[in-house]
Amino acid sequence: MRFAIQPVLLLLALLPAKLMGQTYKDSMAKYRQAYKKEFLTDKRSPLKAEDTGYLRFYEPDASYRVTATFRKTEHAPGFLIPTHSGKNKPYREYGTLRFKLHSKNYILHAYQSADTAKKELEQYLFIPFNDKTNYTDTYGGGRYLDMGIEEVKTGRAVLDFNKCYNPYCAYAGGYSCPIPPEENKLKTAIRAGEKLFGKKTTE
Repeated sequence: MRFAIQPVLLLLALLPAKLMGQTYKDSMAKYRQAYKKEFLTDKRSPLKAEDTGYLRFYEPDASYRVTATFRKTEHAPGFLIPTHSGKNKPYREYGTLRFKLHSKNYILHAYQSADTAKKELEQYLFIPFNDKTNYTDTYGGGRYLDMGIEEVKTGRAVLDFNKCYNPYCAYAGGYSCPIPPEENKLKTAIRAGEKLFGKKTTE
């Protein structure tokens, strides 16, 4: 997940977002400006300033901002998620998010880092997923969503797919980006958030 690679991006998930019309588009424009700037401050970033012009996104669409019903998974055992580099990263399932998108029901599993060397990551949830836009409009290895645990309130949480992003592996090789588990493969096209990088990668 990206916050395991560049923790400063966690701040972006806390930015407020309006819900409707031009106001929502304006908020997403500011969000994406901040998103691009973070690549220039992270020492491990695969992109240089001139590369950020190749970052591409779907047009903001408030219909992809949904409220999910959250159910915590009690006593979940730890497990390893494989990465594109061949390494494994430790996680545990924190809970499930059930939501309706364009009149159909879906479920995503949210994971919590179990890396004892990075205890600060325990305060955040990692939601990697695949969907039917992969390999055509979006990165084939899936995209990610993050949220703070405090964003889950009274059994509900907001999922804003306009904020889903690519792992660093979408831009260059040499990174350990978790591969979304099969249980998070959505049988729909999520036409929101970040698209394929517009420049040939260095993999």
